[in-house]
Amino acid sequence: MEESGYDALTVNLDPGMEEPGYEANIDIRDWVKLTDIQSEFGLGPNGAQIAASDMIALKVFEVREELDRLNGDYVLIDTPGQVELFAFRESSKAIVEALSGERSMLAFLFDPALARSPGGFVSLLLLSATVQFRFGLPLTNVLSKADLLKPGDRERLQQWGEEPYSLYDAVGDESPGKDTGLSLELFRALESIGPLWQPIFTSAETRLGMEDLYAMAQKVFAGGEDLEKSGGTGTTD
Repeated sequence: MEESGYDALTVNLDPGMEEPGYEANIDIRDWVKLTDIQSEFGLGPNGAQIAASDMIALKVFEVREELDRLNGDYVLIDTPGQVELFAFRESSKAIVEALSGERSMLAFLFDPALARSPGGFVSLLLLSATVQFRFGLPLTNVLSKADLLKPGDRERLQQWGEEPYSLYDAVGDESPGKDTGLSLELFRALESIGPLWQPIFTSAETRLGMEDLYAMAQKVFAGGEDLEKSGGTGTTD
């Protein structure tokens, strides 16, 4: 975004982040910090994350005020990686609603290690569909760390995204067991509620897929035209 001439703001919403790997314009740890919650309430990491999500919901309007004050062209929001916290707690829904603008998009990250198996790929599609259902925002699937995939793995995953029935066949060819039948039923459910979208393959190391991700933002925010400088919001998990 910056290379394309836009003022892109970054927000870290993970209170347990130790090293974000980027310079955040707004950092939730200035309000809520996981280690402080653990010390104050005697909680473990999981319990502290649950408590932190509720605390963040109480502070989210302060975060929004800071965003409005900075007034960037686009905002990238990095949420906690625990999907159960992000997708299934009411506090997270309140956070997304408070930070979403008129033009907002979710990016659901596929773990390349899990996506390599047919059953894992289907389970990620199901989680992605659940997240979109919960928040009602446009969503794109993004396979991160694609540089870790072997060429054969990447070709197979691309085929699964482009040709749904190749994924169906791959699930059926997996080792027989109770999980195979479940995966096939989940596949049918996903097929009935909407198309299976191929994830965008990205890599922070090689910069693979950044132009594709930019093009997807164009499609969501501007109907395929070039992006305008007018305050859209992007969120990532």
